[in-house]
Amino acid sequence: MSQRLEDYALIGDTHTAALVGRDGSLDWLCVPRFDSPACFAALLGTPDHGRWLLAPRRAGRANRRHYREGSLVLVQEWDTPTGRAKVTDFMPPRENRPQVFRRAECVEGSVEFATELSVRFEYGSQVPWVTQTGSGIRATAGPDSVVVESTVPFVAKHLRHGATFTLAAGESRDFSLQWEPSWEDDGAQPGFDQALAAALSYWDDWSGRFVECHGEWEGLVKTSLVTLKALTFAPTGGIVAAPTTSLPEEIGGVRNWDYRYCWVRDAALTIDGLVAAGLREEAEKWLWWLVRAAAGSPEQLQIMYGVAGERRLPEVELDWLPGYEGSKPVRAGNAASMQFQLDVYGELLDAADMARSHGIKPGGAVWAVQRAVLDFVENHWDQPDQGIWELRGPPQDLVYSRVMAWVALDRGVNAVETYGLHGPVERWKKVRNAIKDQVLAKGYDSDAGTFTQAYGSKELDASLLMIPLVGFLPIDDPRVVGTIEAVQRELMSDGFVLRYRNSSGVDGLAGGEGAFLPCSLWLVSCLARLGRLGEARELMERVAGTANDLGLFAEEYDTSRRRLVGNFPQAFTHVAFVNAARQLAAATAGQGRR
Repeated sequence: MSQRLEDYALIGDTHTAALVGRDGSLDWLCVPRFDSPACFAALLGTPDHGRWLLAPRRAGRANRRHYREGSLVLVQEWDTPTGRAKVTDFMPPRENRPQVFRRAECVEGSVEFATELSVRFEYGSQVPWVTQTGSGIRATAGPDSVVVESTVPFVAKHLRHGATFTLAAGESRDFSLQWEPSWEDDGAQPGFDQALAAALSYWDDWSGRFVECHGEWEGLVKTSLVTLKALTFAPTGGIVAAPTTSLPEEIGGVRNWDYRYCWVRDAALTIDGLVAAGLREEAEKWLWWLVRAAAGSPEQLQIMYGVAGERRLPEVELDWLPGYEGSKPVRAGNAASMQFQLDVYGELLDAADMARSHGIKPGGAVWAVQRAVLDFVENHWDQPDQGIWELRGPPQDLVYSRVMAWVALDRGVNAVETYGLHGPVERWKKVRNAIKDQVLAKGYDSDAGTFTQAYGSKELDASLLMIPLVGFLPIDDPRVVGTIEAVQRELMSDGFVLRYRNSSGVDGLAGGEGAFLPCSLWLVSCLARLGRLGEARELMERVAGTANDLGLFAEEYDTSRRRLVGNFPQAFTHVAFVNAARQLAAATAGQGRR
């Protein structure tokens, strides 16, 4: 049985990532890329679907764990009746094959360890052919091979391989795993100490570029930035939403989606957060990934792409996997990639505008793409769509989508007037004004004093919190203030913000979901801008309290069960936390100056 999400740690190599539980079990790893099939899938099933355990025998959960400063080198410690044990896990950032290194150590006394290796390719469905090597085993099935080297001999038992060994104080045993194509033999792997030194050097050099501007939340912000780096596919600069698929938004429910892809709508917020933190190179790579992915006919712009910009992400159900705590179906691929979501055009142009505001010069190719997108938005801004939440019901006239269409035209105007680019600015202004007039006339409920989810609807939507954050209206506009207060009254669940009320049936799906953590952080930003710092700080502390002991956030929080739900760790939440921390620090400093 998989563990609570809070019990998992992330390790990664900027090509893919793994989740390691407090019990020392590596329960999720896709190789060689984030969106490749998993070779360890116990996270969504049982140990029979693949895992790699390394821990003191019968010791249970680790008592303590931490990352080595500024890195993803994980250290877990157990106090046992006979001694103190430690396991160190990491994946060195790479240019070639994915590798996992593990070291078991006895710190005090003596400790009996156990390791169990169960490789299952294709999301737990393929039992490989296993052969012994000089210092370990090689597991092969179809195109995949995993080579595990060890200073402890493995013994086969019931299609699994394992060993027990006892260490005295100061002794250790090393293990390494490497994936490679089944038709290649990459030879010997580097030693543990060599690989560890390289990994620590990489993370030390990278984290040394951080700019501290996030006030009292600096520690969690740094963890968030390391996490975002870990979720970046180094060859292209694309940032995946999460390294996992099908972790449920409701335990036992059906809202289980594959998030191992790159979402365009994360772009502007991510660029802003990265540059402000001093990570300009990552922001530039992310921008160029966006441009390459979006290049082509604007009507074919997708909301998400594969890590290299792939467009075909067909959704299938993996019916042999029982799902995380019985939450089915388990999915690979994401059918929402084919939806029409109008807001994504605004988010793409906002990203380019954000880059220019930070002194990043996207170049002529970016402006050519923007011009084509602007032409499309001019002629399609009044079409109903599925919107930011990827609703699987009928298309609607969603207010947030129209606001982001306004953003697209607004950023086009700004590119001409501020940065000297060429375009029909007066025509764009006319369309921009028409969009705003329509939103104010049809998207605002004057009786309730709030913007609504869709034209003619009485429902609220937390995406409306973005109205002041993208500059559609000022933060102190009474309609904005009324919307913020309506969200506080009607979309809060035990102190956290829901995306919308599932009871309305607007999304065409059964069941419910947890509170959406990025929305809570958008509310923090709004309250900070309003000068309501006490409320903002209280909510920020509440959201920060949902992070696990390593500082990792999921997509959502189940307020009744008091636990994280949704894909984990979630880039959108970490980005929103970075930006909310900066907003709150700036507002606090401004109030102090007054």
